[in-house]
Order: sequence, then C-alpha cells, then structure tokens
Amino acid sequence: MTNAAAGRVAAIIPAAGSGVRLGTQIPKAFVELANMSLLKRSAIALGQLVDVIIVAAPEGYLEDAADEIVTVEVEKIVVVGGDDRQSSVAAALQAIPSDVDIVLVHDAARPLVPYRVIEDVVLAIRAGAKGVVPVLPIADTIKRVDSAGRIIETIDRDSLRRVQTPQGFQRQVLDQVHSDPTHSATDDAGLLEAAGFVVTTVAGDERALKITTMDDIQHALSFLEETL
Repeated sequence: MTNAAAGRVAAIIPAAGSGVRLGTQIPKAFVELANMSLLKRSAIALGQLVDVIIVAAPEGYLEDAADEIVTVEVEKIVVVGGDDRQSSVAAALQAIPSDVDIVLVHDAARPLVPYRVIEDVVLAIRAGAKGVVPVLPIADTIKRVDSAGRIIETIDRDSLRRVQTPQGFQRQVLDQVHSDPTHSATDDAGLLEAAGFVVTTVAGDERALKITTMDDIQHALSFLEETL
C-alpha cells in the first residue's frame, strides 16, 4: 500500500466546454440526456465512490452547475473553468481539500460511465499506480495518411487503445505535472507521460462513450433503454 490509500478521493469534472459540435446554445455539460444534464449524470456516477466533486464550470454558470449537482451526497465545490481542459483541471486542483490523496478527472460528456470502471481506477491508484486510464481496444483498421489524403502505411492496431475517463492520479503527482502551465497535453495522462511517469490502464466500457454529436446522444439513449 502507498500513502494514496490513506486519504480521500476527489473527482474533477471539467465542464467549461462549449456545445458547438452538438449544435446547442449552452455549454455541453448542461445538455440533457433523457431529462437529466450530462453534468448531473456524471456527478451521480462519480458520487457513488468519491468523497469530493469539483466542477470547473464556465464563467456565468457557477450557480447553474451547483444546482445540477446539489442532490449528490458528497462534498461539492464549483470553480470557474479555463479556456481549455487543462486550465480547467488546474483551476479545480487549487480547490481540492488537503486531505485528498487520489484525484479522478472525468469528462462531463461521459455521463454513463459504469461503477466498475470508476472502482477499478480508484483501486489501481490505491495499489500504488501514479496514473491510471480506462481503455478499449480498437476494432477498425487504422491508416496513416499524408496531407493530400494518400495512405502512407497501415498501423498495427494491436498496441493501440481508445482512452476514456475517469483518469485517476495520485494527487501529488497531478499537482506536480500541472505546476508548469507551459507544458501541454490533450489529457492529464499525457502530462504524466511527458514528465516521465508510468501510466497504467484498466478496462474501459463502451457505455462510457463521449458525447460530442447528436448521433452520440442517440447512442447513449440506446444504452439507457437497455437498462430499463
């Protein structure tokens, strides 16, 4: 066991993104899936296993974000998010209570993440991993193309994975990689990789799909129908 096993677990939900690709006039986290916002569904899922939820919301939406998660029975904090995901996570990190040792970072746009995935991520961090991400294999053939659209090569997909959230981290490690804002990556695991930390994986789940387009909304609704 490591020190990570002793403290509480917090989950950061970066929720400051726009709904442009969904064609909405509101931030994506507030878009509804079967009469419940993506943010609320994600917070409910995480609230089964974490002690604290920190939402990084768009400026002007702090009260709305607080209202969305008010019924989730954990400690709740809402902060103003940044211009991108990385700056939103950095802002949320500043608000995490000092007794938290494990931090999850979860996309609000993955509202149907199963309990098992969240639990596996937390358990892996408690067992000593510095960083953990849920992943799925890639079924499609992958081609590399040039700027003209010509195929250069076929990529061996056996070693490739689709990455999901929540990503989990030892708190001190996540603080460290976010300490220099000049370092950037598309996700927090990428920041750890760039800093030389080993990031491990657990099995993801197709239900933890990321909602980006209206087609994704329909796909997510089909998962909800299966549970009825």
